[in-house]
Amino acid sequence: MSSFRTARTPRVRLVGAAATVVLAALSLTACNDGTGVKSEGRATGTAPAANGTATAPSQDESAAGPTQGSGTDTSASGGNGPAGKTSSWKASGGTGGSGGTGGTGKSGGSGEAAASGGSSGAGASGKPVTCEGSVTRTTAAPLTRPVNHMLLTVTNTGSRTCFLYGYPAVRFGEAQAVPPVIEDSQPQAVVTLEPGQSGYASVNLAAADGSGTNGHTVKSLTVHFQGRSGNGSVGTGAHPSLPAQGVYVDDSLKVTYWQQSMDDAVSW
Repeated sequence: MSSFRTARTPRVRLVGAAATVVLAALSLTACNDGTGVKSEGRATGTAPAANGTATAPSQDESAAGPTQGSGTDTSASGGNGPAGKTSSWKASGGTGGSGGTGGTGKSGGSGEAAASGGSSGAGASGKPVTCEGSVTRTTAAPLTRPVNHMLLTVTNTGSRTCFLYGYPAVRFGEAQAVPPVIEDSQPQAVVTLEPGQSGYASVNLAAADGSGTNGHTVKSLTVHFQGRSGNGSVGTGAHPSLPAQGVYVDDSLKVTYWQQSMDDAVSW
């Protein structure tokens, strides 16, 4: 009986030790099944995955949102917009829309530069000039009433307003001097001709009562124009044609100041 118990006790201990080994093995297996360590590994791997996600949108932006990339390329290649505008876009941190607005601003700049040029040109074309032969057309027509008178008509053929100063300095034929002006015919204001408008002056060719001297017939006429100062002629003279038979003039020859209306011109 005693020997049985002694033999049984080691067996029980052996079974217990074996069970302990089995449990230890199971526990070790449980630790190496990937549940703990690999789970921690996945948690660690999640961060790099997040980092990868942060990098990926940059590639997506290159594909789906090329505006920012285009802005960088424009800066590098000196695209349509000047570097200053590209820098401005970058400084403002604008979106693609802001970049577009920058482009619109460039167009505005170009428009502004054209406006300055068009403005300058327009300002130059609108500045009045002195009426003279190169910007006018002059005709000479003998009048039946008053007798021995001739009407000079000057028409502005230019694109700018011109001022018809003083009176016509006329030379008939080979005359060396110009006839005097009728002082009382001076208008209150300088005659101003818009493009297409006309100014007038009359020429008293000879005394109506025949009292004039040195009468003769002339077949050519030159009309010179005065400047603002009234001292001498300016620009190009005009050479209006006369009737084929010519016109008769004598020492009583004189002219009126330029007038704004024909009626004022022929009233002297």
